[in-house]
Amino acid sequence: MTAFHWFLPTTGDGRTLVGGGHGVPGGLGHPGDRAGTANAFRPPTIDYLAQVARTAELLDYEGVLTPTGTWCEDAWLTTAALVRETSRLKFLVAFRPGSIEPTLAAQMAATYQRLSGGRLLLNVVTGGEPAEQARFGDRLTQEQRYARTDEFLSVVRGAWNGGFDFTGEYYDVRDARTREAPDPVPELYFGGSSPAAGPVAAKHVDVYLTWGEPVDLVAEKLDWIRGLAKEQGRELRFGIRLHVITRDTSEAAWAVAQQMLDELDPAVVAQAQDTLGASLSVGQQRMRALHEGRRDARDAHDLEVAPGLWAGVGLVRGGAGTALVGSHREVAELVEQYRAIGIEEFVLSGYPHVEEAYWFAEGVRPLLG
Repeated sequence: MTAFHWFLPTTGDGRTLVGGGHGVPGGLGHPGDRAGTANAFRPPTIDYLAQVARTAELLDYEGVLTPTGTWCEDAWLTTAALVRETSRLKFLVAFRPGSIEPTLAAQMAATYQRLSGGRLLLNVVTGGEPAEQARFGDRLTQEQRYARTDEFLSVVRGAWNGGFDFTGEYYDVRDARTREAPDPVPELYFGGSSPAAGPVAAKHVDVYLTWGEPVDLVAEKLDWIRGLAKEQGRELRFGIRLHVITRDTSEAAWAVAQQMLDELDPAVVAQAQDTLGASLSVGQQRMRALHEGRRDARDAHDLEVAPGLWAGVGLVRGGAGTALVGSHREVAELVEQYRAIGIEEFVLSGYPHVEEAYWFAEGVRPLLG
């Protein structure tokens, strides 16, 4: 069964390509708070984020991804505040293993499950931007961070089972446990495209996430992870992180993409690309490669890197940099293409997040089998 998730814009929201998150300063990519226009910036107040969460629940999205990083509001605190604003919606909380001890993370997750009625999902983010990692005192290499994540997840799962001892290079714990085991145990989501990431995913996680690359490239990545998981005697589910611009007609959808592109300041694009170019994340490098040589494009279609897959978002936003663009029928067909290669979970977003949630839920989902 396919699951559709939405997104909590904890860096802010609007009708423009709002930058921020994944190492990109929070002010990039939007024209400012221009009161009285359709482009007014929506700050990430608890009232607005509650509106997004309630909308996602009303429209039967499974959960909402809440990002992590300097330019985001803290994901744990924000979603905990939103638990009482919703009744069924799950919260996919992104966090970095290097910023918290594993036994404490296990305790927090167990408490969250009890207080929320089992609505926590965990998105493990190993990290990739040197400046962002240094900001949190983390100066390990990429390979070391993945090795630490491997140990971290071993301790977390061990603590949930109770009485867990572990000695490794990064953690040394005795009798790790929580007051009660979480019920249900939170599912672990994880993304990573580097050679060091694959074995960690294969060993530990429930859902492997990829950013929205063309279908053939995603298929290659899924085959890679499947092979590694088989060596561990495991099978994983697969998810994809994408933006969406869907309208009644293809022309209307591409007009929205064109307007977003028209409103980007070339200086802002250059600044964002300088920041993202310093990323050590292989996934981020793959996102940037999609629009290599097209960053000065002024026609939205020039950033169409595969039929219906638009790389314009990645000009100013780190992380997920592509959007499915087209009529409801066209977007549904693209979703089916990803489902055909094994994608079972779609983590979606769109600007602005309240309105775009309706466009997808009412326009695309009725067309999916």
